[in-house]
Amino acid sequence: MRVHSRADTQGFAPNKCGSRSSKTFKPKKNIPEGSHQYELLKHAEATLGSGNLRMAVMLPEGEDLNEWVAVNTVDFFNQINMLYGTITDFCTEESCPVMSAGPKYEYHWADGTNIKKPIKCSAPKYIDYLMTWVQDQLDDETLFPSKIGVPFPKNFMSVAKTILKRLFRVYAHIYHQHFDPVIQLQEEAHLNTSFKHFIFFVQEFNLIDRRELAPLQELIEKLTSKDR
Repeated sequence: MRVHSRADTQGFAPNKCGSRSSKTFKPKKNIPEGSHQYELLKHAEATLGSGNLRMAVMLPEGEDLNEWVAVNTVDFFNQINMLYGTITDFCTEESCPVMSAGPKYEYHWADGTNIKKPIKCSAPKYIDYLMTWVQDQLDDETLFPSKIGVPFPKNFMSVAKTILKRLFRVYAHIYHQHFDPVIQLQEEAHLNTSFKHFIFFVQEFNLIDRRELAPLQELIEKLTSKDR
């Protein structure tokens, strides 16, 4: 099965980040302190601390769904950015000449502007395209407004779904192709918690088509079965 996606191209930009790993694949996307979105992020972090992920992903009472999806999308970008940053030494042109998630799933790249026809490329190149494209969407104030009172565009949810669908592919690649180094680096629990949070969130709001989740379906069932 070949799945095509879109993005834009830019170089690597490792950055310092005050988290478990000092290396991120792309610069961390910050939500402005003091903003309503920052308060929502703090709420999400506090609820996550309770350990109940099903509760943690639910829309807080009285809040706007678009804003809740926006804040969490930024957070997932930062999490995946950091997780992939820990294993970039293992994900090379030589080790991963194609972007895959196991033997059945291969992803090709197109962005609709610079690269109109899907191209076969290495995993590091694909993930660079993908994360840069996501970064560009998050930085676009017309798509992800950070100022209070600025409305979300009508196509916001569609864009958010595309972002999350593509971010899933990075999780899928890490699990299928780089799980051994994740264990060596003792990042397994971190990866599992991050992915479980991601899956609960996209399930809660029906943000990724079930077919797109197929590369990790067994893992998803294992991680979520205890919480039904």
